[in-house]
Amino acid sequence: MNELSTLPPVLRHLCHDQPPTIAVDDGGNLTQNLDPLPVIDLESLNHEKNKLDEACKDWGVFRLVNHGIPPTLLTQLHDQAKQVFSLSFESKRASFDGSSVNHFWGTPALTSSGTGVTSDHQKTNLFEAFHVPLPQLSHFHPQLPLIDSFRVLLVEYGNHLSRIATTLFEAMVKNLDLNLEPSKSYLAKDTGYVRVYRYPHCSNPDVGLGMEVHTDSSVLTILNQQDSVSGLEVLIDNQWLTINPISNTLIINIGDLMQALSDDRYKSVVHRVKVNREKERISMGYFVFSGDGVELKSSKYKPFTYDEFREQVQQDVKAFGTKIGLARFKRGDDN
Repeated sequence: MNELSTLPPVLRHLCHDQPPTIAVDDGGNLTQNLDPLPVIDLESLNHEKNKLDEACKDWGVFRLVNHGIPPTLLTQLHDQAKQVFSLSFESKRASFDGSSVNHFWGTPALTSSGTGVTSDHQKTNLFEAFHVPLPQLSHFHPQLPLIDSFRVLLVEYGNHLSRIATTLFEAMVKNLDLNLEPSKSYLAKDTGYVRVYRYPHCSNPDVGLGMEVHTDSSVLTILNQQDSVSGLEVLIDNQWLTINPISNTLIINIGDLMQALSDDRYKSVVHRVKVNREKERISMGYFVFSGDGVELKSSKYKPFTYDEFREQVQQDVKAFGTKIGLARFKRGDDN
């Protein structure tokens, strides 16, 4: 099948019809050399409390090893995702139309119903993706066997992700000595979703970013980048650092909600994704949030729920073409 026929129409022109420039940063290929990212061992978390605390304070992102997800599952997920993305665009639209899983592209901001939030001021992000609400996968019954087998893998994967997120969050709360109300879900399993991203190769990466500069709105984000192509970059000390994709490791991002809960002691990491001019990239992000109606309180921010935060993000994207985020909820000097 022609690769262009698998892409959303808006990406076909942007990714493949532009002549390459002479000097191009291609996003880098896989090297097995560890970048300076902090490495946390989930199996030794009780002995790495200080290391975890420092990573969350100084970096807002770290690499997780010994996470307990079978390597075979990670490999199968990646292989199946490539096959699903390789279906024709029309086939993908027909398979997911009207289902709980949303096929979207160009904008990372979605409404609660899963439709993309766009603006006249917004540049197209060079990706297509599937938005997969994990609690609703049991109601998703795709006709294509390929997509159904991918659904089965995602169910198993989601159980591991929930376990990992809960373990990390509990350790962070203990490190921060937060006095959270035990009856409230500050990290709620039923809010978790996976986004499966495809970043097409682009003959001229200067045409745009795979994903614009942003922070995640989540409590925590868990990224699986099994691919041999790098692209994720994080902003550390005002410099962009490329995060190498190393098999059987996960990347953990602190999100906006965790930064608010921590009174800015932990930081929501600023990051972006660059495209490669020769190879496409597949990655999977898990995002988990506070529960419905749970109010986040801190000395730095006015009390807000995740629903209120998401609504403000959507308003800002529509009005300005970009997310503003926590700055919208910052307390004034008179508070």
